[in-house]
Amino acid sequence: MLLTIDVGNTNITFGSFRGEKLECTFRMTTKQPRTSDEYGILMADMLRHHGMEPEQTEGVIITSVVPNVMHSLVGGVERYLGKTPMIVGPGLKTGIKIVTENPKQIGSDRIVDAVGAYEKYGGPVFVLDFGTATTYDLVNEKGEFMAGITAPGIRISAAALWEGTAKLPEIEIEKPASILAQNTVTSMQAGLVYGQIGQTEYIISQVKKESGFDDLKVVATGGLGRLLSKECPGIDIYDRDLTLEGLRFIYQRNIRK
Repeated sequence: MLLTIDVGNTNITFGSFRGEKLECTFRMTTKQPRTSDEYGILMADMLRHHGMEPEQTEGVIITSVVPNVMHSLVGGVERYLGKTPMIVGPGLKTGIKIVTENPKQIGSDRIVDAVGAYEKYGGPVFVLDFGTATTYDLVNEKGEFMAGITAPGIRISAAALWEGTAKLPEIEIEKPASILAQNTVTSMQAGLVYGQIGQTEYIISQVKKESGFDDLKVVATGGLGRLLSKECPGIDIYDRDLTLEGLRFIYQRNIRK
């Protein structure tokens, strides 16, 4: 059993694989401070809940954009799963060559998404991750990471509205029935969701125009990716588990002899 761990700004997502099959996923919040024992016990309990024994873990791989949780998380993995995790970063083989101006600035989560999309769908491919931030990453047919675009995620934009204004309420993020909003809540929902749709469609169109990739496959993932993929004609595929799959591909590439 391989345990893949994606440490994001909002959630830590775990995926357990048997071979190529993703058996289960589970999450815990990132912002809640935890000790290594707490991480270890939670991971072990979650695995047992899904019918797997922690002792069956053959390997662990982690990608993280939150450095301050790593000491405790790695300690929990080592103590309760008995494995030293592989950490995505310099020195690991990914199969993706970064040809941007400063490759070190590309986050490991974006590299993992690029690997997952390229290995599963080939290139050229455009990877959209609707997480805390919304990221758009372009990989060509040779597996080269060519460019990346970063924008605030919907939740960040929503929080800016209700935290930065005196009278706007905290709302659920969903698409209203019409963009012609009639009240404060649907007005905010319309601005957030239709605004994200418009941004996404324009960026896809402009990337196709400037890259010259008319056959570009557009793959979406991330927490709000399902909602946006239904509303954006430019998105070809929604893949909820793309990051976890990318971690599996990287792990397998690095254990081959």
